[in-house]
Amino acid sequence: MIADEATLARLMVSSQKGDQQAYTVLLTEVQLWLERYFRRRCPPAQLDDLVQEVMMAVHKKRATFDPTRPFLPWLAAIARYRWVDHLRKVYRNEEDALEDFDAPEDSDEEAVLARMSLERLFVQIPEKQSEVIAMVKIEGLSIKEAADKSGQTESAVKVNIHRGLKKMSALIEKAE
Repeated sequence: MIADEATLARLMVSSQKGDQQAYTVLLTEVQLWLERYFRRRCPPAQLDDLVQEVMMAVHKKRATFDPTRPFLPWLAAIARYRWVDHLRKVYRNEEDALEDFDAPEDSDEEAVLARMSLERLFVQIPEKQSEVIAMVKIEGLSIKEAADKSGQTESAVKVNIHRGLKKMSALIEKAE
């Protein structure tokens, strides 16, 4: 059973004060919540790794939790950032694989599924936003390089990235 917001917040506060039992219960509940969160966002083969990455991030960032604020949005933000990092890593791996022409052909279903998910999100935001997000966040170009390549000003690139990522995050949250 996944605990409610108030219970999770109380467990986190107790954990921050050094209560090992509360921390163990919190991690168990967080794991269950994360498994549900990622189940529709990534292939089953990647689920455990992604959950573990987020749990490690929660462990490292637990001191940043503010007891006056809700716990689940804090957890969801960490999960969302790790998921985007994961998509970026999968996309880069897919791109590197395309450069190796002598490699034997095999199915890279996980990378394709991640790219398809990303493409579905890109279709739902304005083209200028998806274009600069892909250049900066996926291809690794600088803001200046993306501005030169897209014909936008550096300020417009920054604004379009911010607005595009915000819109994509809202779409992801809405899909839950």
